[in-house]
Amino acid sequence: MSVCVIGSLNLDLVSRVHALPRPGETVLATAVTRHVGGKGANQAVAAARAGASTRLLGCVGEDDDGVWLLAYLARAGVDTSAVVADPAMATGQAFITIDAASENTIVVSGGANAAWRGPTAMAAAIGAPRVLLAQLELDLDVIAAALGSCGPDTLRIVNAAPATPNAAALIPACDVLIVNETELSAYASGLKAESPDAFEAAARRLLTRPGQSAIVTLGGAGVMVIDGDGVTHIPPHPVTAVDTVGAGDCFCGFVAAGLAQGRSLIDAAGHANIAAALAVTRPGAAEAMPTLAEVTAALTLSACGRPSA
Repeated sequence: MSVCVIGSLNLDLVSRVHALPRPGETVLATAVTRHVGGKGANQAVAAARAGASTRLLGCVGEDDDGVWLLAYLARAGVDTSAVVADPAMATGQAFITIDAASENTIVVSGGANAAWRGPTAMAAAIGAPRVLLAQLELDLDVIAAALGSCGPDTLRIVNAAPATPNAAALIPACDVLIVNETELSAYASGLKAESPDAFEAAARRLLTRPGQSAIVTLGGAGVMVIDGDGVTHIPPHPVTAVDTVGAGDCFCGFVAAGLAQGRSLIDAAGHANIAAALAVTRPGAAEAMPTLAEVTAALTLSACGRPSA
């Protein structure tokens, strides 16, 4: 196995509106659809579509939503043999609202995602992947146990999202930290200045030992890769966004796959940057993840100076 993802699985219920509701306001949806979601599921699909052999660890309920999610993941090439079905809890759900400018709000009901509290069984299920990828929609003790169970040959990536105060304790155990601007600010004690130097300084304060690296995703401003050799800025890949849900998950999955395939961190982040840009041109989260062939084609077109989207 190249990549093991430990994380959440949700049914995403997506409402399209002209404008996001303000406090106390009711708005009418123009459409409501359901999609595969949860950071774990999204990132596993992205890693699989990037060409990596991928296993997902997580929990669903013994309900129709869980069956539907697992069937989709299997079709996407994700090994779900280690996903537990809990008979006592419902599959997690996310309630997503997207406006005409493709901005979104998300409310998550964790459901069965909170059921997995057996670190010993979880550690056995991880095995010895080249890359372990975790996020923060599961119990933090489970994530800590997963990181601690890995051998020296496994590269550990933590996408520290959503930002959680106690999650800072996990950062020393990871090899690569991935955060966006909002998350970086939360972990770096309220980052104020929005400049490359400030982002780099804040990220370096989070790294506690030699060999650690950080990636800061900056949306329309591109990506910063910070490691012991310095900082590399990867420019944005211009596209017209349709749906930004899942873009960060796409990025993380492609980074994990690239590292498992032997790419350098900067090269993996470059591919992931293109992949995330392609993902926002399509509706949905997991369903929007591009393939490695699509990313390669976009890179080729960009190198030739022609628009790729």
